[in-house]
Amino acid sequence: MSRTRAILVIGLLALTACGFEPLYGEKDRGAATEQMLSQIEVLPIADRLGQLVRTELTNRLNPRPAPTPLYSVSVTLTESTQGLAVRRDASATRANLIVNATFILSAVSGGEALLTSDIRSINGYDILTSNFATLAAEKDARRRGARDIADAIVDRLSIYMSRVANESPAPARQ
Repeated sequence: MSRTRAILVIGLLALTACGFEPLYGEKDRGAATEQMLSQIEVLPIADRLGQLVRTELTNRLNPRPAPTPLYSVSVTLTESTQGLAVRRDASATRANLIVNATFILSAVSGGEALLTSDIRSINGYDILTSNFATLAAEKDARRRGARDIADAIVDRLSIYMSRVANESPAPARQ
């Protein structure tokens, strides 16, 4: 029992020594990541899938938008379908909906690209004998893909903003 406790204590000490720190917490230097994320404006994205991704991004980044955003993010989406589980008559019974996204974070004032990244989401769905059921399954896969893309974009923006917050000079304390 004491050996297990010793391993646990050593593991916890190693975790604190690795530089682990909360992403959304207040830091000694710079602004909080959450506050910086709220200053990002999500530009309109084309098509229905774009509307879903923009809604998810807006809900995560800035549910109460800043009056004057400092950053803007533009997203370009492409969608494709890949047939899987093909029968002998060459009809597919399963498909993957593949969503590729490229996003660019820019400063509103200068317009230069601060961060650019590509993201891919693959979601499977069944192709059934009922067209309505197949369309519903495809719609659900599209909604899951939009959520995956939005989550990945927010994660990458959070990491970037956290680094920016750490690099900015400490505010003068009074």
